[in-house]
Amino acid sequence: MRRLLFAACAGLLLAVSCVHDKAASSSPVPTTPSTPQATGRGGAASTVDVRATAAAIEILKDGGNAVDAAVAAAGVIGVTDMYSCGISGGGFMVIYLADEKRVVTVDHREKAPRALNRGHFYENGAPIPMPEILTSPLSTGVPGMVRGWELALERYGTRKLGEVLQPAIRVAERGFEVDQTHLEQTLRNVERFKQFTSSAQLLLPAGGQPRPVGAVFTNPDLAKTYRLVAEGGSRAFYRGEIARAILDTLARPPVAPGVTRKVRPGVMQASDLEDYEARIREPVVSTYRGYTVYGMGPPSSGGIAVAQALNLLEGFELASMSRVDSLHHYLEASRVAFADRTAFVADPEYVDVPAAGLLSKAYAAERRKAIDPVRAASTRLPAGNPYVFEEDPSRLPRVASGASPGPSVAALNELDVLDRETTNITTMDKAGNVVAYTCTIEYEGGNGIVVPGYGFLLNNEMTDFDVPPSPGAPVANIPEPGKRPRSSMSPTLVFKDGAPVLALGSPGGSTIITTVLQTLINHLDLGMPLLEAVAAPRITQRNGADGASQAEPEFLATPEAAGLKEKGHVITGAPFGGQIGAVTAIRANPDGTVTSVAEPKRRGGGSAMAVEETGR
Repeated sequence: MRRLLFAACAGLLLAVSCVHDKAASSSPVPTTPSTPQATGRGGAASTVDVRATAAAIEILKDGGNAVDAAVAAAGVIGVTDMYSCGISGGGFMVIYLADEKRVVTVDHREKAPRALNRGHFYENGAPIPMPEILTSPLSTGVPGMVRGWELALERYGTRKLGEVLQPAIRVAERGFEVDQTHLEQTLRNVERFKQFTSSAQLLLPAGGQPRPVGAVFTNPDLAKTYRLVAEGGSRAFYRGEIARAILDTLARPPVAPGVTRKVRPGVMQASDLEDYEARIREPVVSTYRGYTVYGMGPPSSGGIAVAQALNLLEGFELASMSRVDSLHHYLEASRVAFADRTAFVADPEYVDVPAAGLLSKAYAAERRKAIDPVRAASTRLPAGNPYVFEEDPSRLPRVASGASPGPSVAALNELDVLDRETTNITTMDKAGNVVAYTCTIEYEGGNGIVVPGYGFLLNNEMTDFDVPPSPGAPVANIPEPGKRPRSSMSPTLVFKDGAPVLALGSPGGSTIITTVLQTLINHLDLGMPLLEAVAAPRITQRNGADGASQAEPEFLATPEAAGLKEKGHVITGAPFGGQIGAVTAIRANPDGTVTSVAEPKRRGGGSAMAVEETGR
């Protein structure tokens, strides 16, 4: 994400030493563009931010493993990209354990407070307007980040949480230079941040305006928060003074004088924080043209949706098609996968998700009939019936073929059209352990409220629940006490002949699924080098009410866009400046080297590094 970076950030110590220290120097901080690709040995990392990547690489150089490096990077991103991911959020980590030759996942998704139910999202029988929920304590879920970090390190890491948080503490204390991307993020949220005294104080210090490009952003309150967690572990976050501060902020939000809009207080209690647990879950496993693909299972819909789309596409020879035809099939497979994803996938502790049916090759063969090879669907597709493809189809109620088990879900969550901020981290160590880690605080800037005295924004993950027109509608992803909202995060590992060859993931709300899918197709089917596969212009289809696909400006100008329109595709521009996703990825090469890749331009460009670099 960061294109204004420190002059020499090849390692964490150097990166930290070149952070601007106002007490030590008044000279401008020298900057240089980050590098979107690096090849080398001994491990690698890629993130949206050069300081986070440098933190991961330094951990790897010091003997830490891929899990240690991923948590260290996430901690730094919580400082430098606090609008996307932070200590109040959550995420999904997909881990390959080389010694055990197995893949595990760590679910530390936020969850609904026990006192929250669907009724909180309705007023006078109608849904409360989403913008009103978005910027309020009511939208905040119980954070999972710290428990997830601690669990991942205890089970699969080699370092303590306090050790891997040190880079983030130093960056928060010494500061980082504001770049154009950070400024633009702040500008988009100025009106939200002005509504809360704590947010305005931290994020709008220049007379109610953001720090300009080149200014140094220090966050001593966040450094204090990290230090407390480093010393006391997750208990310090979920039971100590930080927990009390979170609860007080949610119950009595620091609304600025003169603000007249209704700010709905939260319903979280101390027991919600105290009782939060991260989960170790089995990954979603599928195959595609000789590859084995591992993804995140529910409550994320990403692993299932990506796998189902690949199952659908396996019935077509994309590599032998024209570019227009391969894109057509990709879009129509996405349309089918999203029809099922929206109808059936939710928190598995509350909903019996027909995962086996959705992942069945036989089900894919049936659903493939919905794809016209020459013409785009003109309306939203209905869900299929995966229940009859379950190993025990009598276990769950069946629905009529082609019917959804709930209402005709028409963009139940209006935020799906927005490019919400999230981030992805990929790491690999010298032993061959691999991590794909996607984390978030949901919307850009979360709920807009900084916890006073602690320097971090609260999440607004409860907006990831579906809110149908009627509160009684039988929707899988409806708000319920203690439930984890469905996510689209899609951290993915790809294997060939039992060995990992690719790790990747992306931010971008529901476009995460299509971003990961399109990158996989570009690389595996169309033979694009990894950086080219990541950089290629994107188009996304998510079975919306209008049937349209959304595309980046660069895609709209291509001959492929014109060819797709001839096939009946309706294509509109993507929101938020037209950017879709921001991939980070690592490829294991046949010669034993690894290639780390990050977005070259989107969100200001990411940062890729290898421990012992042999090439760019």
